[in-house]
Amino acid sequence: MPATRFDTPIGPCAIAWAADEITGFSLPPATNSQDRPSPWVSAVIARVKRHLAGEMQDFADLPYAWRRVSPFQRAVYEAALQVKPGQTWSYGQLAAAIGLPPDAARAVGTALGQNPWALLVPCHRFIGADGRMTGFSAPGGIKMKLCLLALEGAELFAE
Repeated sequence: MPATRFDTPIGPCAIAWAADEITGFSLPPATNSQDRPSPWVSAVIARVKRHLAGEMQDFADLPYAWRRVSPFQRAVYEAALQVKPGQTWSYGQLAAAIGLPPDAARAVGTALGQNPWALLVPCHRFIGADGRMTGFSAPGGIKMKLCLLALEGAELFAE
């Protein structure tokens, strides 16, 4: 699977693809892969750089390799794509958006923790029902989550 690492305002990210689909995305510190991206991948990279420089982008239109995830994960990720920059939802709200009861919040959180497209599928926009920042499995953990939310203009409150 080809992949390439590229610099952004928050550090090196990486994108992987196969044919005409995105198979993975990594936040800093990304591994050093340097396959030559096709023009459509270069266009995605340019959008990511703009987003991380403060020019908000919506990545819902990208061609994700959905076959790599379960039907449940796909439902979670497609619903997550509806949450726009600057917004935060609770895991329970995301569960409700896909027709599940609030007690499915933990399963939704688990699916988000396995997201192969961190940032592009905005798993960082989901917080605990009480407003607390909960785990973030991408490199940098909660510190990276807070960085991305602040960059996107989300209103964050200290405990």
